[in-house]
Amino acid sequence: MADAERATLSPEDEEQCWSDLAQCVASVCESHESIDDALRSWLDATTRLLDGTNSQSDVISSSHMLVESALFQDNKAYIRTQLIHSLLQEDEPSPLSAIACLLLLDGDHEESLFSRMIEEACFPRLLELINGQRDGDPRLHRFLLQLMYEMSRMVRLRRDDIQLVDDDFIHYLFSIIENLSDDVHDPYHYPTIRVLLVLNEQYMLASTESDDQDAPALTNRIVKCLSLHGSSYRTFGENIILLLNRETETSLQLLILKLLYLLFTNKSTYEYFYTNDLRVLLDVIIRNLMDLPDEKISLRHTYLRVLYPLLAHTQLSQPPHYKRAEILRVLSLLRGSQNAHFAPADETTLRLVDRVAKVKWLDIEQGTGEAEVARKILGISLSRSQTASSISVHDVAGVMEKPGVQTPSRNNGENGRGDGQCLTEGAVVSSKKPVPDVPKHRHGIPFAQTAKKIPPKAPPPRRFGRLKSAQHSPVDTIPENGLGSKVRTDPPADA
Repeated sequence: MADAERATLSPEDEEQCWSDLAQCVASVCESHESIDDALRSWLDATTRLLDGTNSQSDVISSSHMLVESALFQDNKAYIRTQLIHSLLQEDEPSPLSAIACLLLLDGDHEESLFSRMIEEACFPRLLELINGQRDGDPRLHRFLLQLMYEMSRMVRLRRDDIQLVDDDFIHYLFSIIENLSDDVHDPYHYPTIRVLLVLNEQYMLASTESDDQDAPALTNRIVKCLSLHGSSYRTFGENIILLLNRETETSLQLLILKLLYLLFTNKSTYEYFYTNDLRVLLDVIIRNLMDLPDEKISLRHTYLRVLYPLLAHTQLSQPPHYKRAEILRVLSLLRGSQNAHFAPADETTLRLVDRVAKVKWLDIEQGTGEAEVARKILGISLSRSQTASSISVHDVAGVMEKPGVQTPSRNNGENGRGDGQCLTEGAVVSSKKPVPDVPKHRHGIPFAQTAKKIPPKAPPPRRFGRLKSAQHSPVDTIPENGLGSKVRTDPPADA
């Protein structure tokens, strides 16, 4: 049902809500008690507005009003404490939506907020709320998924928190994507996919811990689910390939590549993807390897680490072999020789390129015919010790980038990823192979793109009666979702 059909507020009542919001955020507070009163008033007005219009954009606009006010800016520490306590205690959907939205908006500007939320046991609370809202308010459900994603990609979760994620929760998230895959207005795909991706990264990080050698290994429940039930959750696989095709944010590309690496190095998931999807993925990897500038060396290394098991272990290893000539040409270019567009390759790139070149069906180690020509084109002459593989989950898991950072293009096209060409020995190699467009319905409408609604101009000041106080602890506002957050940035040196 459309928002307009569920609206219960008259235009006059809606205008009154905005007027009440403007008055409470303009309050001058000199004590914690007065701040609590103002926050309760804000929450009451926001809840009335949300219940009356059922508009997510109204919650976001109301949250912006509070975050940008002097009330919030002058009392950030206390208000954040109240917000976190309210998230832990509140049970009603509308106030929870406001609280979650405000935390998202504030967390985008203050990276320490999410660390504090982890310390205050907010992850178990979000897990509880998402499970409890399976058949509840879809708007709140999206806010909670987005909050879990933003919090988990900024901070390494505690081991005890990760252990609370059970198989049922992971199956539930995969089911959301599968069951709503044909809904053009599906609002769940994008937030749900991102939660699964960031949980996979948390499992990978946990697997590299060395603090407690006696602690039992954690089961990666994302890979476990796809290993045992992958045929039931094919839509997720289609989505992450399509998402990688269009994604320009480096951190999200890395999240996708980390999961692909695990799936292509786990025998039970070698053939999780459809063959046509694997071909699209190979096109995307070739294009991105050609397009990445030299400074994005860690991202290039990660693409190469995924490329090897993709070619060696999946259906692409079977004839008819797809894009063999293009692969060999890209490997030659990545060595950085005989081409002005690429700087001389570093040792890790040379090692990874050689590893890909040793995929059996590329045949570049053979000594006759076309294979010998390919060997000469690549010109690889590394010693056995230099080409020995040291690829590990630790290498892949440790590559990080700040959320929100966009991947630059070697070719400065208008869309940020140019369609320029690289020249090598007289041959033209397109740096951007055409790949299928991403169906917009696959991921729904990203929460981050919700337009900020401008509230109506408040009427002239008039006398207001005392606002009814909420019956729960003081709370703050909710932020807009889908905002870029910050994360660990410095990748470890490659072995």
